[in-house]
Amino acid sequence: MKLRTILTSLGLIGCLMTPLQAQEAPGDIQYIAAREAFRVGNRPRLEALAAELRGHPLADYVDYYLLRQGIEQQDPAAIQAFIRRQEGNYLGERLRADWLRVLARQEDWQGLLQHYRQLKSPDQEARCLGIQARLQLRDAAALAEGENLWLTLHEVPEACRPVMALLAERASVDQIWARVRLLVEVNKLAPARQVLAALPPGQQPDPKQLESTLDKAAAWLARLSPANLKDRTGRELVALAIQRLSRNDPVFAAEQLERWSPYLGEQEQAWAWGQIGLQGARRHMAAAVEWYRRSQPELLSDEGREWQVRASLRHRDWGGVRRSIESMPARLQDKPEWIYWLGRAYLAGGQQSQARQLFERIAGQPSFYGNLADEELGRRISIPPRAQPPTDAELDEARAHPGLIRALAFFRLNMRNDAIREWNWSIRDMDDRQLLAAAELARRNQIYDRAINTADRTRNQHDYNLRFLAPFNDQVRPAAQQQSLDEAWVYGLMRQESRFVSQANSSAGASGLMQLMPATAKWVAKKIGLKDYDHRQVKAPETNLLLGTSYLRMMMEDLDNHPVLASAAYNAGPLPARKWRGAEAMEGAIYAETIPYSETRDYVKKVMSNAVYYSVLFSGRPASLRARLGMVPGRPAGDPPKTADLP
Repeated sequence: MKLRTILTSLGLIGCLMTPLQAQEAPGDIQYIAAREAFRVGNRPRLEALAAELRGHPLADYVDYYLLRQGIEQQDPAAIQAFIRRQEGNYLGERLRADWLRVLARQEDWQGLLQHYRQLKSPDQEARCLGIQARLQLRDAAALAEGENLWLTLHEVPEACRPVMALLAERASVDQIWARVRLLVEVNKLAPARQVLAALPPGQQPDPKQLESTLDKAAAWLARLSPANLKDRTGRELVALAIQRLSRNDPVFAAEQLERWSPYLGEQEQAWAWGQIGLQGARRHMAAAVEWYRRSQPELLSDEGREWQVRASLRHRDWGGVRRSIESMPARLQDKPEWIYWLGRAYLAGGQQSQARQLFERIAGQPSFYGNLADEELGRRISIPPRAQPPTDAELDEARAHPGLIRALAFFRLNMRNDAIREWNWSIRDMDDRQLLAAAELARRNQIYDRAINTADRTRNQHDYNLRFLAPFNDQVRPAAQQQSLDEAWVYGLMRQESRFVSQANSSAGASGLMQLMPATAKWVAKKIGLKDYDHRQVKAPETNLLLGTSYLRMMMEDLDNHPVLASAAYNAGPLPARKWRGAEAMEGAIYAETIPYSETRDYVKKVMSNAVYYSVLFSGRPASLRARLGMVPGRPAGDPPKTADLP
């Protein structure tokens, strides 16, 4: 097939094709050529192909390419006409966002603001451009919005840099040091140095001292004299140096802070103690609770506040859990995890009615903490009544939806990023019946990830057979049984790993349904005696499942047959999963919440909650997440791995 040959040569498709990808449509090859012409800047070729593509589902993309190429020189009237024609569609939003950047370079602030206000879903860069326009137009409310960015934004996209430069010009000395602390906390040292340049000339640190503070903190502190700490700059540098020490050795950093505390102000001391507490909490050190007590909540970042709760939680300090959560700003207190753990803290303190009110706020949500809240209220996890299947008319409406047509065309060409953007844009305002029809359309085309994500969005009418699809059952069930693994847990893990996209590739290089890294797959193949294994086989579902379930079995045996530990190990590796255990047994929910890696923490919660729903679907009976989480056993002395070479 010619199309398949082209897609393979472009790296857009592997050895396996879905039925949808096998359906070549007239114009597909011309569209691929037009996309390539846009990429290399061949306008004559692009114009010629545009004429050939009239009537193709992706013809509007070629019109977009023609306008986007050399957008600075385009007739504004043509830009406006395309945006009007595509009003409500993804391409209209996309070109409008592109046009914002042109208007910013032209300093047309009124025009920029007019277009910005018509965006349906502005991204961070667009929001920055909107703030920039409002600042230039002397909008007082924009200053407060910009100050929030100043104190929260770690990564600064290019479009946000002018806003941050404007804010730096207007920032007070307190605001400058606050941003420097934020950036140093997340190890953004180059941006921190740039922000310090906004200080008044007499208050800027000496460049050599600054370099020593950030790069050779211990040696710099050893040479430091109290006479150097008579001004704020010197005291702030000491606090930064202690933060840098805490990243490798919180105990040594605490000793240094005790030594230098008499020369520091209350704010510098409190911020530095918070930083030591944060680093200690991430290492599960008991001293972190006391270090945090010597800080001040208002000087903690959001990350610092959350780890203060986790430090207390890890060490069963329910009073500390309550105080830490109650001191959070509302935007953090309203997160499901802190609603749940505050409820648990109230229960520990005998405040049952207050706890129940909190649990009721998140109960019924199909998520880790929604599940746990339900169980605190005496309700086991069950599946809501299944909605009526989409009618033929509803399915026909989904098939005729222009955005979904474009998305399916991209899926056919294996251009998944474009397909997902179109699909997600198309479903954003759908009602439950439309969502169920779109999810069913995706399922029938074996686009399992969109079927799941679309069904996940329903509000009142639900189909958990779509939310928790179980494809490849003829291969998954025997693979799980062969390794004596719980099928519901295996499905819960696969749903989180790949959403059942057999050709999925992660940015780290993992492949297939169970997202195996090349070295891991090779190691497991050798361990189980799989002859003539070639990594090109790893995306084949049967091979992927054989290797993935074999690896899971090895990790279960290595980690006390505990699915929480094995789930963490599957994502982060067996060594960290073992290290994160405490000296004593702890609730599986506490272990999960105190995992230091944010990706793994989120992963384990979702895998375990997924597994409960698959269990209910497979058995037809209510289930318990708390029972699945169980108690994670304490770490034995020495904690020797059973499989020393397990990757």
